[in-house]
This record gives sequence, C-alpha cells and structure tokens, in this order.
Amino acid sequence: MTNTPRNESATDDTDRVPGWAAADPSVGEMQLEDRSALRRVAGLSTELEDITEVEYRQLRLERVVLVGVWTGGTAVQAEASLAELAALAETAGSQVLEGLIQRRDRPDAATYIGSGKAEELRQVVLATGADTVICDGELTPAQLTALEKIVKVKVIDRTALILDIFAQHATSREGKAQVSLAQMEYMLPRLRGWGESMSRQAGGRAGSNGGVGLRGPGETKIETDRRRIRERMAKLRREIKAMKSVRDTKRTRRMRNRIPSVAIVGYTNAGKSSLLNKLTGSGVLVQNALFATLDPTTRRAELPDGREYVLTDTVGFVRHLPTQLVEAFRSTLEEVTDADLLLHVVDGSDPLPTDQIKAVREVITDVLRESDAPPPPELIVVNKVDAADPLTLTELRALLPNAVFVSARSGAGLDDLREHLAALLEHPDVEVKVLLPYTRGDLLARIHSDGQVLTSAHEVDGTRVHARVPQALASALVEYAA
Repeated sequence: MTNTPRNESATDDTDRVPGWAAADPSVGEMQLEDRSALRRVAGLSTELEDITEVEYRQLRLERVVLVGVWTGGTAVQAEASLAELAALAETAGSQVLEGLIQRRDRPDAATYIGSGKAEELRQVVLATGADTVICDGELTPAQLTALEKIVKVKVIDRTALILDIFAQHATSREGKAQVSLAQMEYMLPRLRGWGESMSRQAGGRAGSNGGVGLRGPGETKIETDRRRIRERMAKLRREIKAMKSVRDTKRTRRMRNRIPSVAIVGYTNAGKSSLLNKLTGSGVLVQNALFATLDPTTRRAELPDGREYVLTDTVGFVRHLPTQLVEAFRSTLEEVTDADLLLHVVDGSDPLPTDQIKAVREVITDVLRESDAPPPPELIVVNKVDAADPLTLTELRALLPNAVFVSARSGAGLDDLREHLAALLEHPDVEVKVLLPYTRGDLLARIHSDGQVLTSAHEVDGTRVHARVPQALASALVEYAA
C-alpha cells in the first residue's frame, strides 16, 4: 500500500508531549481508516438464495467467478484484462475464486460466451461455491437473463462492477449525484421482474368499478418504476448542472488571476494522488486500489523559480470505461479542457503501460470533442520506476523520449519533473521594475503569487522589485514604476 506523506517536522520520541501524537493524521489517512473499517463480511446477507423470488436485488459481491471473451489482441492482453477485472472485483470487496476466458470472434448474442461454455461455467460455479459471476464486458439485458438461467446464480457485467466501486468511494455531494445518475442510466433498460410481479395493473378496480374516466388497463408496476427513475434522473441532472456553475466560477477566477493550471490525468492506480501529495505537500487519500479517489482535488504548488500554480487530481480512467460514467462525470472532466498542461501519469510497473496511455487518450479525446477545445500540451510522467521491470523502462524510454521518469514513493526524479513544469508553463509576459511602499503589501504578495520575482531589495521608501507579471497586474503597478 502506498504510504501517505507524514509531517517531516514532527519531533522524535524524546521531545513528545505526553498524550500527543508525533503528527496529526492527514485527511487522506483518516478517510482511508474509515474506508478500511467498512468492509463487507462474507456470508452475511439478507438476500434470498433463489434469485427468481425477488423483484429487486442489491449488488452483493462475495465469492465470484470471472469470465471473459477474447475477441482480438494477444493472449497477454486478454489475461491482463481479466487480471484487471479481478482487481476491480477485489476493490469492490469480493473474493475471486476462478477465472475463465473464451476464445471467440465476437461475443455470443444469446449468452455472451456460448451455450457450451455457459454449461462449463455452471460446473465451475458448483465446484467453487460461488454466488456471483462477473463478465468482462457490457452485457445486454437479454444476455444477463439467459446466462443467469443457465448458471443459476447472479450475473453482473464489468459496467455494473465499476459503478458499484464508484458508489462505494464517492464522498462529495457532486460525486454522489454523478454516480447515482450513472447507475440509473445503466439500470433503466435493465429493469425487470419475475413472474407477474412487474405486470400488475389496476385491473378490476379501474377496469370495472372505477367509474367514468378511470376504466382501462392502468399502468404496470414496471412502467411506474421507469417513470420514477426518469424523474429522479432529471432532478439529478439539474443538481449537477447547478454544481457545475460553482466549479466554473472557481475555474474562471483562477484564469482571471493567471495562475497556471495543471491537470493530473492517468489510468486508475497509476499514482496520481501520491504524486499530488509529493508536489504540493498535501495529504489527500492514497490507497493501493482501483478508483481510490473520485472527487477532483485542487492544491497550490510552487515552481523552482517561485511561481505558483495549481494541480488538479482528476478521476482515474480504465479500459472500456462505462459511457454512463463519462457522461455523468463530464463536468468534472472539464477540468482537463481548461488546463494549461496535462500531467499524464503512467504506471511503469504495469505489464502493458502503452495500453494505459491509449485508454486515457481515448477518454480525453472524447471529452475534448464535446467542448471543441484544442488539446492542452501533455507531459507524460512514468511513475513507480522503483517497482518497474528494467527492460520495460528501457523500452518506454525509447518510445517516450520526452517523458519524465519518477517514483512518487521514493521521490526519485521529482526535481527533474519540477524543472520540466517550470519550462512548460507559460512565463508571465510583462517585465516591471517598481518601488512599492510598505503600505502596499497586498501588491507585493500578488507579485510573488502570480508573477516571477527576478530581484527584490528592501529600501527606506519601500521594496524595490524587478519581476515578470501578468498584464492585469502590470496595469495596477504602473503608478509605482521606478
């Protein structure tokens, strides 16, 4: 598990005050402790064992069998995809018992894996005692129903699994609303029931004794549920739109103040939050798990030349990221479109790092296409070099000659990264020489935060400063020109 930075100024054991810890835990450490305390207990459930007896079933992940369809690519890529599905299942709190891969030109239209493989899957479920089957793809409602009838246990797909993880890890009001919207968009076409329970109508009451204006077939239960879900989705969209205006206001303020903005993007569990902590000294949540953090986090940092900039940690991406999530999190992903620089973090220890880069760029391209904005400059940062295979790193250095290789855990390469950031971020374009009276400390503070100080000296009449500043600030300093 990745370690969250501690306060390095903490005293040693000999200087501690009785009853006080050496350093207060960071916000991220407290969130991680709360998350670890809420784990699912295997074997404890109030659900009925016969899946055909209930109308609504909650997602319960305990003992699972994985199954994937290998339609293209190499065997290594197919195995890596199933291994990633296993990591997703474990993040959701389940125990992975077995994994199967079926080689086909395309998924079977009826059962996803074909009737013969479905019968084999049924035998694996019986042998392992699994209660859930997770498919490495997005299944149609018909495929889910047909496969469940054969294996006799609950079947979910990759999309439902990722939505479940997002629901567990969302903490902010905006994040919870976005996840709820994505879940409802996924659930709406898959809403179903068993027997006659979802086909109940007003029937005899409205059809015979309801009186004038009330006769007719009425509204079935499933139609009522779909209508309520659509109403709830409309309400969530209005709430997300209102929250988006708050985010836009903050972004506009940063742009007006000409503070350079850097958006950290990358594959899930590539080490984005760890890198944010190292560059800014913050203590956001860090966990060795997929989609550990969902809510975007913005922190101030300082370049080697003294200029300030802001770093925004965005939600992680994954291969075949559900379209419902991309749509729901679009207001969050817009941080990418307005950034001055994209810090693309790649997991150097992953068996297929180039596939990670491709998956991330596909999502970014999709977001930029909707906004018609030009893509920001990109700096690729290969993280976890201390855990990566040397041969893989050699290949990456040849494929990515302009990339920076770092380790957020050990701190290796971070100075080189800071130098690259200083070179890539736009320098303030107006050079000024001013003598600020000591009563204008506010202007001096703005020069330090928004500009680049070249020389500074304290004199009798005030502070003499030679600096590069944004145009708006230069206009405010005209009367103090020296």
